[in-house]
Formats: sequence, C-alpha cells, structure tokens
Amino acid sequence: MLAYAPAALLFGVFCVRVLRERRRFGNAVLLGLAVLCALAAWTLQLARSDSTSGLVVAWSLVGLGSLAVLVLTCFLFLNGLQMVRKEGRSPSNLLSLLAALAILAVIALLITAFVVRTPVLTGVAATVGGIALYVSFLFLCFVCYAFLYGRLRVRRRADYVVVLGSGLVGGSTVPPLLASRLKRAQAVHARLARRGSAPVLITSGGQGPDEDLPESHAMADYLTAQGFPADLIEREDRSTTTEENLRYSRAIMEKAKPDYRCVIVTNNYHAFRAALTARQMRIRGQVVGSPTAAYFWPNATIREFAAILVSYRWINAAMCSLLVLGGVLAWWTRSNGSG
Repeated sequence: MLAYAPAALLFGVFCVRVLRERRRFGNAVLLGLAVLCALAAWTLQLARSDSTSGLVVAWSLVGLGSLAVLVLTCFLFLNGLQMVRKEGRSPSNLLSLLAALAILAVIALLITAFVVRTPVLTGVAATVGGIALYVSFLFLCFVCYAFLYGRLRVRRRADYVVVLGSGLVGGSTVPPLLASRLKRAQAVHARLARRGSAPVLITSGGQGPDEDLPESHAMADYLTAQGFPADLIEREDRSTTTEENLRYSRAIMEKAKPDYRCVIVTNNYHAFRAALTARQMRIRGQVVGSPTAAYFWPNATIREFAAILVSYRWINAAMCSLLVLGGVLAWWTRSNGSG
C-alpha cells in the first residue's frame, strides 16, 4: 500500500486546492498526476506479483491503449471532415483534422525510428515522442478537469448573471450557439431568484464589423422576446473578446456593487478557460456552461486547449526544452553506442 502514498498525497492536495479555488489549471495537472501515480503503483504491484494474470493485465492495458489511440485518430479525422463540411475550411475548423494527422505522423516516426535505428532518427523520435506524451497528458488533464468543473454546483447567491457573447448570424440574428447560452442564463437566473432577490442579467458583447447592432442588444432582445423582464437586463456593448467581455462586465458590477458575486455563462467547451481568465482578472464568480452541438465540441475543445497552452507558454517552453535535451541525450547515447 505504500506505493499508493504519492497518489493519495497528490489527490489530497488536489481536493484542498479545489475547495480553496477551483479555477486553476494546476488543479487539473494535480488530478492527472494523482491518477498517473496510482496507475504506476498498480502496475508495479502487478509486476511484483510474478503471476500470469498480472502479465495478462499489463498486456491488456497496452492493447487497450493502442486501440484507444486508433479509435481517437479515426474519430478526430471523421470529425474534422464533418467540421469542414458544416462550418467551412477556416483554420480554426481544421483543428480536429490536423490533430488526427499529427497523431499519425508521430506514430509513423516512432515506427520508422524503431525499424531504422539511426542515431539521428532515434534522437528525433525521442524528442517528438516525449513532447507528444507531454501534450497528451496535459490535454487529458484539461478534458477531465473541465468536465469535473462543469459539474461543480454554484451554491452561493449571486448579484449578477453575465452572458458572454459569441457573434451574430446575418449581422443581427442570435445563432444556436449563443441561444444555448441565453437559455442556460435564464435557467441559472430563475434558480438564483428562487433563493432570494432576482440578480441582474448582463448581456456582454460589442458590435463587430459585419454586425448591424451590438451583440449585447441582440441578446437582450432575444431574452425579452422569451418573456424575460427587460428591467433586469443590463447591456455591456463595448467588448470584442472574452477578456473584454469580462473586464467591462466587471466594471459594471463593481460600480453598482463593490462586493458583488456573479455567475458567468458561456458554452461548456469554453467554461473552464473562461473561469481561468475570470480568476486572473479577480472576478468574484464561477462559470457555468451550456450545451454545444456534438460535432462542434471536439474541435472547439482542441481550440480551447491550444489557447491554454499559449497562456502558459513559458512553462510549456521550459518543459519542451527539457524534452529536447532528452532527445539530444538519446542521440548522443546512440551515437556512442554505435561507434
């Protein structure tokens, strides 16, 4: 049981950090490390058992892992084609397809390096493989914790419900993606109103170059058409990005009630990154997500993960540098061994 102590310790730290502040990417990494340590301890226990069943389980895990990679690659490839067909060929819509091609490229490189076994190819394969494992680990941490974050209830009362804009169709029409946010905001508002006084709902979004009116105005019109009280809506109509949505909405809330509490509403794939941004801006509130079309979710999730990698670019650059050094060491060791 001592082998499971690191996993238990990491999980304990994770729980404490979530209770103190759930809007941290470090929470996701801690959860991933706890699971990884638990799996390593279990594998070590199987290896020490010297039983046939342990060997069977170990090889079964390898087989299941290989099958999972194959299924994931096929899924991403098909999803990428579906995204292109339904949403067009913009760079942001090609992420699923590019991810599938990247997985195939890494697998091909590793197989080639294993067969050819030249020092240079060994070093390159070690570097690329290490970076691929690192990014895959972070992605799994992100997906799992984002799923968990989206299911943590917001139990406190709130003075405001903030709905983040996402663009209009035809310059003036609320698209299904934004409509789902507004419907979720109505449900959150109704639940909070049952606990006490009804919070103010802030629609947040400025006017883009191809839009006939600010997003916040179209969002407010959509809500009033659904029967939502117009006197409980405040419009933030200057923002053009998520960061500006939050910054300008915070200014409205702080001006009216300095000790405000809020709930921020966006789509489920965007909720965790919006929560990280809200924490960086010291906004007092959690983020909840609304449903997203199934075909749209994988590509959008990859985009959100890429944005988080960029926001933590210095840490990731340092880790990748260490992995590159590991690849150089593998090349040097292979060169000396073959010489």
